[in-house]
Amino acid sequence: MRPYEGYVYAYPHKTAYRPLDPRPRLKEVWAGERPGALYVHIPFCEMRCGFCNLFTRTGAPEELVTAYLDALERQAEQVRDALDETAPGNRAPGGPAAKGTTFETAAFGGGTPTYLSARELTRLFDLTERTMGVDLTRVPLSVETSPATATPDRLSVLAERGTSRISIGVQSFVPEEARSAVRPQKRAEVDAALDAIRASGVPVLNIDLIYGIDGQTPRTWLHSLDTALRWRPEELYLYPLYVRPLTGLGKQGRAWDDQRLELYRAGRDHLLAAGYEQVSMRMFRLPGTDSGTSYCCQTDGMVGLGCGARSYTSGLHYSFEYAVGARHVRSIIDDYVAQTDFGTANVGFALSPDERRRRHLIQSLLQAEGLARRAYADRFGADVLDDFPLDDLPMKEFAGWLSVTDETVRLTPEGLAHSDAIGPALFSPRVRALMDGYEAC
Repeated sequence: MRPYEGYVYAYPHKTAYRPLDPRPRLKEVWAGERPGALYVHIPFCEMRCGFCNLFTRTGAPEELVTAYLDALERQAEQVRDALDETAPGNRAPGGPAAKGTTFETAAFGGGTPTYLSARELTRLFDLTERTMGVDLTRVPLSVETSPATATPDRLSVLAERGTSRISIGVQSFVPEEARSAVRPQKRAEVDAALDAIRASGVPVLNIDLIYGIDGQTPRTWLHSLDTALRWRPEELYLYPLYVRPLTGLGKQGRAWDDQRLELYRAGRDHLLAAGYEQVSMRMFRLPGTDSGTSYCCQTDGMVGLGCGARSYTSGLHYSFEYAVGARHVRSIIDDYVAQTDFGTANVGFALSPDERRRRHLIQSLLQAEGLARRAYADRFGADVLDDFPLDDLPMKEFAGWLSVTDETVRLTPEGLAHSDAIGPALFSPRVRALMDGYEAC
């Protein structure tokens, strides 16, 4: 089993989504569901990194940003109307949406939300709170930024409007490595951005770093980690470099599994020795600094706004069209800003009972705390090891990396190191076939 098959940040992946026929109305999709999380997607960046396969475009002019925020507001109003129909009492008759009644956590992602100016960010906060009925000062709110856009005026807006977590992608503090990853940035700009984030008073700082870059060594990798630790971030995410189709590094198809595993283990051990706790293969956190939210991705839904966002309920995951290539991304954004009807789910994946069980297993097992067997049984009426026996493939392939007790099924430290193999191995044949049949564009 190769250790780096793919990053499972959600199941199923968007490449398993297909046009829905018929297109269900959102009020039907959300009937009886719990939309605990709100995600707002800003698909703009000042540059595209060589490893990036996110839904984003560079160099968006001001008029496009304005048009995008206009469309985002139209979508938010229609989504909130659909949610209100499924949960009467959230809104007073004839009045604005009630604050703080629906969402327990929120995030602005991308792209780079801070590609927006301070004035545009203020509008983003205003329209989100007004139309979605969420007081962003009262729920954990995470916002992604970049070294070039983490400016004091933008950070001031984030802090004043209740942002509780800022995540910044640094990737490497070694200039040569940043250039190798097609991530042109000045070290002074990175330091200034981190200083500004700390000065803003936002309580949680996350720094993203990447291992497996061409020319990176254990010494330079530990240098980046030690440099990040100067700011004592509450969270660090350590990402293995993936070379994906349609990205700037996609033409360099080479295998370097041993190097990445060596660097991962060195980084993991270094952060554990520095007092961090491991939450997943990628996430490391200072003890006592978690958000405290009761939101659970295995059981609660998420409302996504913006043309790169996914939404999910217990039975349906849906989004807009997905692409990576610049021309197709621009076309999807252009279609989005011209759209007026946001009342249906257009592209998605309906989860069968088996897929719901499988998703719960995957999303739980890839966390360090593992899967709680009682919670699984309470939800599905069966023990997880009856649904997914250890002597059946693919569970048999990595059974040696499992720690099984009466209470939990969790990965061992070596199992966590192989999360990017274990997750994809658990995909259903149907999801795998849909992903294989997806035409990248």
